[in-house]
Amino acid sequence: MAPLLEVRDLKAYYGPTEALHGIDFGVDEGGITALLGANGAGKTTVLRAVCGMIARSGEIRFAGKRIDGAATESIVRMGVAHAPEGRGTFVNLSVEENLRIGAYVRRERTAVASDIERMYQYFPRLAERRRQQAGTLSGGEQQMLAIARALMLRPRLLVLDEPSFGLGPLVVAHIFEIMGTVRREARVSILLVEQNASLALDLADHAYLLETGKIVIAGTSREFQLDEQVRRSYLGY
Repeated sequence: MAPLLEVRDLKAYYGPTEALHGIDFGVDEGGITALLGANGAGKTTVLRAVCGMIARSGEIRFAGKRIDGAATESIVRMGVAHAPEGRGTFVNLSVEENLRIGAYVRRERTAVASDIERMYQYFPRLAERRRQQAGTLSGGEQQMLAIARALMLRPRLLVLDEPSFGLGPLVVAHIFEIMGTVRREARVSILLVEQNASLALDLADHAYLLETGKIVIAGTSREFQLDEQVRRSYLGY
């Protein structure tokens, strides 16, 4: 598969502090790449840097075009949707209003209604609560809404930060199943940060392990699953 996202020598900064130290990685067109590592390793910082949310240097190409100098709004318009950790729903708006906000940069308004119905097919629980205030949803429902809202952009790349955080195993399994469906049906590429390494590797094609802002292991998901060091440290067997 051809690369959709290519990142070379990426560094990121919080004020004068360098948080990423020249990392290289990519996401294939139609593929899923997982970023693994302990808390504080720099995984979320990578996503923020790709989306233009923090100071960064290096080369970032999306669909062959340099985006490392682009503003976040421009990156969104190019087709990169970000579902951040903590969900970020508009708590005083209804489920359906949140979904419509997800499509705010799109021009083909006639297709928005059909895409909302498609989100309800992916996440039937949201259809049951379409008029309900987002702030009254359960944690799992809010995570579903955050992903659905990001998909309303019709992105080429979905950037997901810890979609399993704070959720029960059944809800997590359902969300990961839907992400696999979205990848197959809509051909959406996914850049995934996930603390549950076992789940992430079952879903992803490729993975990168970060430690203190550096990539220390890179390979296919299968290679990670067969790596004794990774198994003991991150998979628990």
